[in-house]
Amino acid sequence: MDLVLNFADYYFFTPYVYPSSWPEDEALRQIIGLMVVTNLGAAILYLGLGALSYFFIFDHKLMQHPQFLENQVQREIKYALWSLPWISVPTVALFFAEVRGYSKLYDSVDESPFGWSGLIFSMISFLFFTDMCIYWVHRFLHHKLIYKYFHKPHHVWKIPTPFASHAFHPLDGFLQGLPYHIYPFFFPLHKILYLVLYVFVNIWTISIHDGDYRVPSLMEHIINGSAHHTDHHLFFDYNYGQYFTLWDRIGGSYRYPSALMGKGPHDHIKKLMAEGKLNSNGVNSQTNNNKNGVHVKKE
Repeated sequence: MDLVLNFADYYFFTPYVYPSSWPEDEALRQIIGLMVVTNLGAAILYLGLGALSYFFIFDHKLMQHPQFLENQVQREIKYALWSLPWISVPTVALFFAEVRGYSKLYDSVDESPFGWSGLIFSMISFLFFTDMCIYWVHRFLHHKLIYKYFHKPHHVWKIPTPFASHAFHPLDGFLQGLPYHIYPFFFPLHKILYLVLYVFVNIWTISIHDGDYRVPSLMEHIINGSAHHTDHHLFFDYNYGQYFTLWDRIGGSYRYPSALMGKGPHDHIKKLMAEGKLNSNGVNSQTNNNKNGVHVKKE
C-alpha cells in the first residue's frame, strides 16, 4: 500500500490534504493519506466495477424474480456506501502496519526467497489461504448466535446484483476481507502483486453476485462461481467458499448449483410466465388483473 500512498502523496496529497512541511514518515500524515486512499479507492472499485458488471454482464431479467426487492439496486448501493467507510477504519490500521514495515511485502523479485517461482507460488498460495480463511469466517458468521446481528443484512438480497457484492454490515465486511490483509504478515508477497490481487479480489467478489451462471463444464465442480453463490443466498447453508468448492466439500456444505440443473432463478421466472403468473414486463399478472378489476380464480 505504500506504493499507492507515495503516488497519491506526490501528485495530490501535498499540500492539498496536509502541509508539505510534515515529514514523509510522519505517522499522522500516513494515517490521513491511507484513510483517503482506502475510502476513495474502495468506492471507485465498488461503483466502477459494479456498474460495468451491472450494465454489461448482469442479466436484468433476474429483476423480474418474485424475491427481487423493490428498489433493490439503490438499497444495495446505499448500504454498501454506508458500510465501506466503517470497514476502512480497521483496514487502515493494517495498511499502516504494512507501510511501517511490519509485513513481509517486498519491492523486487530479487528480494523473493525463491525468485520468480516464489512469486508464482505466492499468488497461488494467496488464493488458497484466503479461500480457506473466508470459508471458516463466513461459516462462523452463519452461526445462529452471530448471524442476525452481522451477516443477515447481506442475505436480504436473495437475488443479488453486482452491487450487493459489498453490501455488508461493516464488521461482516471487515472479517471477510481480513484474510487478504493478514496474508502478507505471514508470507512474503511482492507489493505490486499484492495490489493486483487486491483488485482481483474485488472483481471476483462482484462476479459471484453478477447473475451470470455460465461456468465452463470442466470447472463446475471446482470453481465457486455466481451460480454457486446464488444458491448460497437462496438456500443459506451451502457454498460458503470464495473461489473454490474445496472447503465446502470438506465441510459438507457443497451444493451443486440449481441454475446448472435447470432449477435456478431464470427457470423460476420462465415457469411463472408459462403459468401466466408473470408477464413479459415482470409484473405479477394476478396483481395486475386485480388492479384492473379482473377476477382471477384462485387455484
